[in-house]
Amino acid sequence: MKRIFTLLALIVGFSGTTLAQGTLEPKSSPLDISTTTVGDTYIKVVYSRPHKKGRDIFGGLVPFNKVWRTGANAATEITFTGDVEINGEEIEAGTYSLYTIPSEDSWTVILNSDLGQWGAYRYNEDNDVLRFEVETQETEVTWEPFTIVLETEGRKSNLKMMWDTTMVSFKITPTND
Repeated sequence: MKRIFTLLALIVGFSGTTLAQGTLEPKSSPLDISTTTVGDTYIKVVYSRPHKKGRDIFGGLVPFNKVWRTGANAATEITFTGDVEINGEEIEAGTYSLYTIPSEDSWTVILNSDLGQWGAYRYNEDNDVLRFEVETQETEVTWEPFTIVLETEGRKSNLKMMWDTTMVSFKITPTND
């Protein structure tokens, strides 16, 4: 009988602490991963997805002409398992931080060798591996969450970044296949 009471006390005790944990709330800027494979090269982008929530995005929440982490929380990171060409430049296989500098008509896209950065607070231009401009495009729909997709077309991939009614894109072409 003593064992039964002890067992019941343990069950009641553990169930109370489980209920005290509360409900899980979704994160306001959840982590996401976009991946593709082109030939033998695997491409992965890890980023956090902030949401519009009725706010003015570019020129508002994300100021024009300032380095942006390209998402929320930690700086976005992109990985290539093989060498690639971006904007006519050869990039070695590896992982890089992906920063951008949005402006009204174009963005500067930056691959940087500093990893594990929170935001762009410690961004160091001296560690840029690649920097180039892409034109902005207006989308037909409003993208509520910031979204990065990799679309494979034959021997290349198009990386597209969309938020609100703005999109930028650039091609990534593996060179070691």
